[in-house]
Amino acid sequence: MQVSSLNEVKIYSLSAGRSLPEWLSDRKKRALQKKDVDIRRRIELIQDFEMPTVSTKIKVSRDGQYIMAVGTYKPRIRCFDAYQLSQKFERCLDSEVVTFEILSDDYSKVVFLQCGRFVEFHSQHGHYYKTRIPKFGRDFSYHYPSCDLYFVGASSEVYRLNLEQGRFLNSLQTDASESNVCDINPVHFLFAMGTAEGKVECWDPRTRNRVGLLDCALSSVTADTEIEGLPSISALKFDGALNMAVGTSTGQVLLYDLRSSNPLIVKDHHYGLPIKSVQFQRQLDLIISADSRIIKMWNKDTGKIFTSMEPEYDINDVCLYPNSGMLMTANEAPKMNIYYIPVLGPAPKWCSFLDNLTEELEENPESTVYDDYKFVTRKDLENLGLTHLIGSSLLRAYMHGFFMDIRLYHKAKMMANPFAYEEYRREKIRQKIEETRAQRVQLKKLPKVNKELALKLIEEEGEEQQVTRKRKQKNLPSLLKDDRFKVMFENPDFQVDEQSEEFRLLNPLVSKISEKRKRKLKMLEELEAQEQEEEEEPEGKASDAESSESSDDEKGWVEEVRKQRKLLRQEEKVKRQERLKEDQQTLLKPQFFEIKEGEEFRSFKDSAKKQKLMKKTLGDRLKLEEKLGTLNVSDTTVGSKQATFKLKKSEQQRKQQEAEKRHRQERKTLRRPASHLKSKQGRGRPFH
Repeated sequence: MQVSSLNEVKIYSLSAGRSLPEWLSDRKKRALQKKDVDIRRRIELIQDFEMPTVSTKIKVSRDGQYIMAVGTYKPRIRCFDAYQLSQKFERCLDSEVVTFEILSDDYSKVVFLQCGRFVEFHSQHGHYYKTRIPKFGRDFSYHYPSCDLYFVGASSEVYRLNLEQGRFLNSLQTDASESNVCDINPVHFLFAMGTAEGKVECWDPRTRNRVGLLDCALSSVTADTEIEGLPSISALKFDGALNMAVGTSTGQVLLYDLRSSNPLIVKDHHYGLPIKSVQFQRQLDLIISADSRIIKMWNKDTGKIFTSMEPEYDINDVCLYPNSGMLMTANEAPKMNIYYIPVLGPAPKWCSFLDNLTEELEENPESTVYDDYKFVTRKDLENLGLTHLIGSSLLRAYMHGFFMDIRLYHKAKMMANPFAYEEYRREKIRQKIEETRAQRVQLKKLPKVNKELALKLIEEEGEEQQVTRKRKQKNLPSLLKDDRFKVMFENPDFQVDEQSEEFRLLNPLVSKISEKRKRKLKMLEELEAQEQEEEEEPEGKASDAESSESSDDEKGWVEEVRKQRKLLRQEEKVKRQERLKEDQQTLLKPQFFEIKEGEEFRSFKDSAKKQKLMKKTLGDRLKLEEKLGTLNVSDTTVGSKQATFKLKKSEQQRKQQEAEKRHRQERKTLRRPASHLKSKQGRGRPFH
């Protein structure tokens, strides 16, 4: 039995696995079950629930005891007794069956519409009567109040065959060229037919007049849908007195209220395939619509998908077992599928053991999607070198990837990566080592900064977790795991200084608060135990005890703070005395400052003036220099400003100029006496 899940809805496929031939002996069957896993897992709910080649239609009798199905080849009908879990009878027919209807509560009255324009009636013993209609039929419905059969097909007329009188009545003339499906409302017996032009015509059987016309083809085309050609009606079903679901050949399902010509909701299958069947599930307000590829269950009010199923083979018909969660399909394959969905309802009475079986499977969950298949993406296929298989039968497209046989996947992986087993072995060894490490005593790693604070927080967190488990409350976030306080346990700047004055004054209070909290927790636990065992205490007693304990706690931590204050004062006195001793022992030595070369020390006032001048703005400094004469601002002929500066001479330049000036004066003084002696010698007598 295969289990699949979509949107947390479990779907059990009861017909999965291989079927064994009837001619095998019991010994061979047991041997095959031991060897083959598929045969061992399969569940044969109804014996031989299959057709030779293809099944086309499947229905359940009104009493729920008989399941009837038609198929080929050769054309035949098979009736299964659900209470006996086996086949009741099989009848072969002359031509293929288009559709059939069970007129009685059991299998005793059945009508078949065949592809050769034949209408065949069967009773309990077998074939009863056979007649023909003028045109090829596609569908028919039975009107219980008047015992009329309404046939629609490749004609504009609706043929009526009265079973009470045994003759054809006047046909209904419609505006359609051809009709595909029809249905009769079970409450007020309104007859509706879906045409090839995409319209639904509603007729009143009492007056044989048309009472309504719906243009479904126009309503099915929305802004999001893309269609090719005109949509025709391919499925039709009434629900109660007012609701009607219509399926189109382009893959849309429209839900109508008969009082309005506009659909309540339009659901697109997005496959572009004709809708084969539409069913209503009243317990959960669901609509079950199916095309040849997928079965979708969706809410009829919101259109939200409930779940969906994609069988391996194309779907021809869907039948929902009444008042249960069982679903049966007729497929393009010999085996007819049976699905059990516990969410839709309980199992039928004749297979109530399915509820116990599914409960056991839920207790021991296994792989839920395709036991023998592996889901791979397109990238995985490129890595394995299997992209050439896309589009073949070896890959089944599903969502954003593909399902492939697990054996093929393992072979391709071994060829692509021959060392995969060694990697798997290393991983298993690593897992075993980690498991053994987990059994050892694990030490809690404390951070490098604020270790005591971290240890305290870990202890408090453990206590809070125990309390929250008892009270079933949510755990609060830890400071150690919070990114906002991460730096406090990593950066040394945030290290708590236990010798500081603030810490020593607050530490008694913090420690007392933690002790108080522990006492309170113990008191709460004791009170809870007392409430369960003993009667309640008189009022006022607990509050007095709490007040006395709180007052004792307050006195204790106040005394502790006072002691810490005294110790701090004593330490301050000791530090002052030490400082005085150090000052007395130290000798005052003169400090010398070095002056840069070329500069002359005048006074400390010059440096102060320079600092004040540098603090001033550029405008103030320019004004000051203009007053001193070092700056001259004048207007030019063009209209702009012209500024001339006189650079200040440095001390070295000034000293050099003064030295040059003294040198000139000395030379002048030296030249004057020499010239004076020469003038005197010229005026006197010559020297002999």
